[in-house]
Amino acid sequence: MAQVFPEWTNKIPLIAAFAALLLTVAVIGLFWYYGSPKYTDSGYRPIQPVAYSHKLHAGDLGLDCRYCHYNVEVSSKSNVPPTAVCMNCHKMIGVENQKLLPVRESWGTGIPIQWIRVHKLPDYAYFNHGAHVRAGVGCASCHGNVAQMEVVQQMQPLSMSWCLDCHRNPDMYLRPLDQVTNMNWNPPGDQPTYAARVKEERKIAPPVDCSGCHR
Repeated sequence: MAQVFPEWTNKIPLIAAFAALLLTVAVIGLFWYYGSPKYTDSGYRPIQPVAYSHKLHAGDLGLDCRYCHYNVEVSSKSNVPPTAVCMNCHKMIGVENQKLLPVRESWGTGIPIQWIRVHKLPDYAYFNHGAHVRAGVGCASCHGNVAQMEVVQQMQPLSMSWCLDCHRNPDMYLRPLDQVTNMNWNPPGDQPTYAARVKEERKIAPPVDCSGCHR
């Protein structure tokens, strides 16, 4: 009896199995990247209630990060500057600038400006901001060069794997304490030697077990 299907149809199961495997890998890869913080969180740049330019203040004017975020070295959380900090300058500067009207209203009413948080870790992850600054991790390592940002955005994924990469090998992120807020600092050629020395001096041993961040 003649064959109903041509001979090449015998390969259909093999082709279907290969296609299913390829599709599975593609779907996993799709969710692996597009569902990760590297895609969903990096680049987050909300519109703030006041158009505050970090490029102007931290870049052009050279204000140190710690003038506004004054407790970054001692607190587990970095503070959002209160209106009083803004008004230290803007009592005299830009007093007629309409862009600063929300700041003046906040100052007059005592109602804080509702800044939108840019960098946020999940509640189940413990992060001590001051411990990292005191260890010599520069602001730019996590936040990027904010002195060049008109509008601050999240530059790093802040994912568990990203944190662990640094904890396992922090050498390239350690710098002199007086350079922590320097946005243009670059590791010198002898950075590994310097890092080995400061890790011993400052007793730097980043935890890599679960309890280090999940308490």
